[in-house]
Amino acid sequence: MKRLEHIGIAVRDLDEANALFEKLLGCSHYKVEEVPSEGVRVSFFNVSGVKFELLAPTRPDSAISRHIEKRGEGVHHVAFEVDDDLEQAIADHETMGFAPINPVPSPGADNKRICFLHPKSTGGVLVELCQERAVSGSAGR
Repeated sequence: MKRLEHIGIAVRDLDEANALFEKLLGCSHYKVEEVPSEGVRVSFFNVSGVKFELLAPTRPDSAISRHIEKRGEGVHHVAFEVDDDLEQAIADHETMGFAPINPVPSPGADNKRICFLHPKSTGGVLVELCQERAVSGSAGR
């Protein structure tokens, strides 16, 4: 893995959470976007190079909605950027005994391709592997 990419925090209301985290972190969020495939609306904060991703559900059947129902708001996942090949990183982690929730990468926020590793295989922590999506027109992605 290259580096910590972000820390994901599940929230019920994105506007309320943005106001709270702006006050807490002393800075404004720099981006808001929706990820329809994940059923979330997200915003990002950057504090000295560490990104925080606030995730609010947009539909009741989303993973974030289910997470909040079971566990409440709070830290949801830790995301790591991988080297050049997300598919290879998934396969490598699977070989090491880490179970991908969905072994096929999906589109994520902030121009990323993502895959989650099941917390039962990662010591109780939901881990996201992510990779920057290639610029349109590039081969292979």
